Amino acid sequence: MGIPKCFNAEVQAGNLRSFYLDETPNTSNSIGLGLVRLVVEPEANVPQRIKQLERCARALPVAQQRNAIELIEQALVYKFPKRPWRELEVMFGLTEWKQTRFYQEVSAEGYQKGGQAKQLEIALKLLELGSSIELVAKGTGLSVEQVQQLQQQLNQSSQN
Repeated sequence: MGIPKCFNAEVQAGNLRSFYLDETPNTSNSIGLGLVRLVVEPEANVPQRIKQLERCARALPVAQQRNAIELIEQALVYKFPKRPWRELEVMFGLTEWKQTRFYQEVSAEGYQKGGQAKQLEIALKLLELGSSIELVAKGTGLSVEQVQQLQQQLNQSSQN
């Protein structure tokens, strides 16, 4: 495959060259190279690669460790998109998973969506029981407009 022709000047100047993962030492202490390897790593070898990446991350200055660990964890999530995070946590011994910004953002988003869904569920039940729109809005914390929309949906579904 090689380097695209548009980079020929850089190649000739010695500023750019190709290198292949299989030609690099497997014991490299580079987080970046390790993450690239993780992307193409067969699933059976991933636990060893994660251990190597974790060792590399722990060797960094404390201020950079958390960012490196978050990057590793996000790479795992992308590598195994259909697996639940708890499974990945157990599988790879991700002890700091819950302290990462990634986890906290996903958790907060899920909590917010779950809370909103519960509000809507309660509002629907109250409307079905004949409560007024204002009372439902006040009791659930939803806006009057949201409750009115729910009432319309409820009316449409009962007509069908």
